[in-house]
Amino acid sequence: MPRNEATPSSKDADFHQRSLLYGHPPKVVWVRLGNCSTEQILQVLRRSKKRIAAFGDDQEASLLVLP
Repeated sequence: MPRNEATPSSKDADFHQRSLLYGHPPKVVWVRLGNCSTEQILQVLRRSKKRIAAFGDDQEASLLVLP
């Protein structure tokens, strides 16, 4: 994925449903964590950096579920 593009990330299940109905764009990273801090979300995103990059490059995928 080019560096100047953004991929939305959300804890909201609505993005998952939208992805199933309409596909992409936009590609969405769905962070499936319960009640947690912003720092915990950042840790998951940082740990998943390679997966997120590969997801961005995948022409078929529209949703990445973490963790």
